[in-house]
Amino acid sequence: LKIPAAALQVPIGSEDAFEGVVDVLANRAVYNRGTRGEDIVYGEVPAHMVETVNAAREELIATLAEVDDEIGELFIEEKVPTEQQIRAAVRRATIARKFTPVLMGSAIKDKGVQQLLDAVISYLPNPTEITNTMLDIDNDEKVLEVIPHSNQPFVGLAFKLEEGKYGQLTYIRVYQGRLEKGQFAYHVKTGKKIKIARLVRMHSNSMEDVDSVGAGEICALFGIDCASGDTFTDGTINCSMSTMFVPDSVISLSLTPKDKNAPNFSKALNRFQREDPTFRVHVDTESKQTIISGMGELHLDIYVERMRREYNVDCITGKPQVAFRETATSKSKFAYTHKKQTGGSGQYGRVVGYIEPIDSAQHAELPHEFVNNVVGGNIPTQFLPACEKGYMDGLKEGFMVGHPVVGVRMVLEDGQAHMVDSSELAFRLATFNAFREAFKASGPRILEPVMLVEVSAPVEFQGNVLGSLNKRKGMIVDTETQEDYCVVTSEVPLNNMFGYSTELRSATQGKGEFSMEYKRHSPVLHSVQEELIKEHQAKLAEKK
Repeated sequence: LKIPAAALQVPIGSEDAFEGVVDVLANRAVYNRGTRGEDIVYGEVPAHMVETVNAAREELIATLAEVDDEIGELFIEEKVPTEQQIRAAVRRATIARKFTPVLMGSAIKDKGVQQLLDAVISYLPNPTEITNTMLDIDNDEKVLEVIPHSNQPFVGLAFKLEEGKYGQLTYIRVYQGRLEKGQFAYHVKTGKKIKIARLVRMHSNSMEDVDSVGAGEICALFGIDCASGDTFTDGTINCSMSTMFVPDSVISLSLTPKDKNAPNFSKALNRFQREDPTFRVHVDTESKQTIISGMGELHLDIYVERMRREYNVDCITGKPQVAFRETATSKSKFAYTHKKQTGGSGQYGRVVGYIEPIDSAQHAELPHEFVNNVVGGNIPTQFLPACEKGYMDGLKEGFMVGHPVVGVRMVLEDGQAHMVDSSELAFRLATFNAFREAFKASGPRILEPVMLVEVSAPVEFQGNVLGSLNKRKGMIVDTETQEDYCVVTSEVPLNNMFGYSTELRSATQGKGEFSMEYKRHSPVLHSVQEELIKEHQAKLAEKK
């Protein structure tokens, strides 16, 4: 990890002769007595260890002097810091992630456990030092500060779901107030009132029934119908914890169970969606296949493996599909008339206007816009929502590779209606076709997801790593070398990243690893765009 570390304790003996530890800061021996080490006995430092303990203390001070200014100044002035000064420096440096304190102990012999827990409290951040916020739903989502005290109204967040032998187990972190057995809690999202029949505190895989939990504690509840990230309150306030950012999925797979009648297939998918907001499932309207979407190849592979292991459902996966997008690059005008005459009243609608590109990065929450500039009632107001629906229909599936359209604004300027033949359907179809024609004339481009890829590997393989990224059309952003390891940061199209983990392992003798996260959508090369359009047209021809 390349973070300086030093021991805060020295062991007394080792292996079978391990008796306890010496606290280097307090300069005393600590022994664990009793059947489970619950009795702590303090004593003098053994005579044969005095030199070792002094050397460990000097090493600790020297290491802290490199990462903490206060200890550094004392070290330069050759002054000896006090125990309180050293403890404060260890805490500051640990929280700043500049230093790692090392403690000794044996879990199997129950020695050093209490000292480790004391160090967690002394040196790691405590929950009251961070400001958590919630949104007041009744007051236009005004941001309120969460007060981590048990005498406040209860606010808790469901952060993890688990399928156990008693049904769904919901882990809740109490951010404010107190949750008691027998009280009622309100599910903010649905407004449902839930009685807390049983409240447990989890210890690994065992449960401890408790009567109440206070602010800052984690508990688990049974039989609650909710999803990961839902907020619960006691009903006196209508607030929601600020939800975590959930990025759009970047990769999709078609998923088919080997046994068509597998009852657990849909049950598993529903559970995984509730557990993980970045895992999404939908059924393709044309192929009728189940499509799962997520944040990467490994992400989806894990869920396919979990279905096999936990639900005994073997699945066949299709070729990964990248979440392409389509966009316009120039302004394009339209004037389209939809006219269809059958027996009785026909269909008539005329729309006039233009489409233009917008920067989807600046309009990330809504990467498209419909503007109505029609004056004089040329299009009756009751048909305007139908025009917007037609525009939305056009965005759902692009006309080059069948992926959604983003970054386009449609401005409706004029139109014409018929007294008898005009209807909502006529204007919806007129707008859909007008958008389609205008989009084709707007210099359309295909956008592909670009990932920020960070590869770490030993320095001797740096050339191999750079070569493998360049081969995949990656753009190197940064290269950092730390002693014997290098970290290469680059931006690579997701479509070129399939199978990279295998290539990286073989190029670095298994010592390299990488992580990637979604960065943005960028236009593909013209040659790639032509290939993608040909592939899409071939697929459509096969279906026909």
